[in-house]
Formats: sequence, structure tokens, C-alpha cells
Amino acid sequence: MRWGICSAGLIATDFCNALQCLDPSEHKIIAVVSKSLEKAKKFAEEFKIPNVYDNYEEFAKDPNIDLVYVSSINRFHHPLSVIMLNNGKPVLCEKAYGQNTKETKDIIELAKSKKIFFMEAMWSNFFPAYKNIKQEIDSGTIGKIRYLDVAFLVDIFSKEEISRGSVGGGGLLEIGVYTIWLANFIFRQKPETITACGTIAGTGTDLSANIILTYKDGARASLSFNTTLAGRTDAYIYGTEGKIYIHPPFWCPDKIAVNGEEREFPLPKSDAKYTYVHSNGLAYEAEDVRQYFEKGHLECPDHTHADSLLLINIIDEVRRQLEETQHKN
Repeated sequence: MRWGICSAGLIATDFCNALQCLDPSEHKIIAVVSKSLEKAKKFAEEFKIPNVYDNYEEFAKDPNIDLVYVSSINRFHHPLSVIMLNNGKPVLCEKAYGQNTKETKDIIELAKSKKIFFMEAMWSNFFPAYKNIKQEIDSGTIGKIRYLDVAFLVDIFSKEEISRGSVGGGGLLEIGVYTIWLANFIFRQKPETITACGTIAGTGTDLSANIILTYKDGARASLSFNTTLAGRTDAYIYGTEGKIYIHPPFWCPDKIAVNGEEREFPLPKSDAKYTYVHSNGLAYEAEDVRQYFEKGHLECPDHTHADSLLLINIIDEVRRQLEETQHKN
């Protein structure tokens, strides 16, 4: 797999460091592009990348790139993915690849029409801990799932990519998305009702929210996120026969407890310095993408286009309710 890295930011650095955990004969970084040529050159020097661009169209036309990792800020996920797909490049795009349902549908339809692999980089799906959780749920170890309690409370609103609406900021797309993803992962169905309340900052971006999802069998998910408080980042899954506790950070865990039994899933060994917690776990996602792509799949079974659509549908409804409450106040 010859990777092209689209945008040379912090998550791209973590992704490239994680690739070093994998077999170098199966993963090679061949090109990088950034609107800043200086930044692209510095990035290329760090990872010994042979081809450097400051023009996205030229980058997309590089015949040596097998698959592009789009890692820009949220606002540019959609337009950059469109450029790549229109130039025949398969894409792994950071979540969420659309800021709303319309953008998400547009991307999916474009990828399908061109018969090109496209996937949202929801890396949590690929962690061994979550594969184990899925197995335990399928086997009935904790019975029928009745309740999910998950919280993502981190003090990050001062960061520009969170506080500014003009760059696609806000807690919902940055961290709330993980809490909603977990509910979808656990219940595997569209919720019957969505109820949300929260706070929107003067910048127009959401600070926090509490979300309740209810399902047709009466099961419920309680999801909380907050970008101004440092607190819980764990999750509890309750079933009729027991529970699963997901140790923090729940979105990239290396430890869970099933009915009190602790289980550890060591992350790939890496000497690199990462910006974000457990980013060496990005290697799981990259390897699964390589395998499915090389088998000729146009989407990944572990996170399908339908999964991405359900995720953004719920995000849109939560956003609508938060904005409606804001206008009333």
C-alpha cells in the first residue's frame, strides 16, 4: 500500500508514526501535500517521503499513490475527498467526512459512481478491545443490552479547531461523534427517538451536550460530551446478564472488564512521540484498510457507508435540537 498523506497536521503525524509499527513491505508513504510547501517539506523530511506537493490537484494526479489519507480540519474533509475521488484516488478520510448528511451522501454517491474505495476513518472500530466486545455481545455473555452510559469530558474548547465554527469546529464533530458511534456499535440499529440538550458558545459552536437515544425494545443510551471540563472518558454497557466496562479512553481502549474480569489488549509497540492518546492504535485501522482495499472492496465491512450515514443523521438531529434550544433562549 503506497499512501499519500493529504494535509500535514498533528493527526497525520500520528498516523504516519503508527504506520511505522507495520510491515514496511506492506505500507509505504509515497507523497504528502499541504497548502504550505514549507510545512509539507518538513513533514516529508521527518518521514522520508519522496514526493512533496502544495497543490491538491497535482497531488491527486500522482500515479504512484494507491490510497489517500485525508487528515485536514473538518471543514475541508468533504472538498478534499471530492478532489481525490474525481482524480480516481481511493480515500480514507478522517471523521466526519461530511459536516452534515448532504455532504456525506454526496461523497458516498461519488465514490460508488466511480467504483472507488472510500471509508470514514472511525478508528475505534479496529481496536482489538472492540473486536472482543463485539464477540462477547454476540455470544450473549452479558445478555440482552439494555443501557449504555458513556461520557467524553475534556477541556479542549480553547483549541481553534474546536472553538471556531468557520473551520467546522465544535464538540459534536470532534468528540461527541465518538459517543454516538459507540451507541451505534452496541445497538446496531437506528434509535426510535433522539433527545438532546446542551450549550452553544458565542462563536456558534457547541460546547457540550447530553443525548438520550431510545430504541424500539426500550433499550437506552445516555451520551455526554463536554469540551470545557476534564472528567470521565469511559463507558459502561449493561445487559440483562452482566456488564462491560470500557476503561478510559473509551474511544481507543487497551483495557476492558467483562463482568468484573479485567482484560488487557496491549497496543502496537512504538518509540514515537504521539500527540493524541493511544495513536499507535491507528495502525489497526491502516492494516485493515490495506487488507480490504487489496481484496477489491469498495467499503470496509467494519465501518460501512451505511454506518457513516447513520452517524451523521444522528449528529444532524442533535445539532438541530441544540440550535433550536439556543434560539428559544
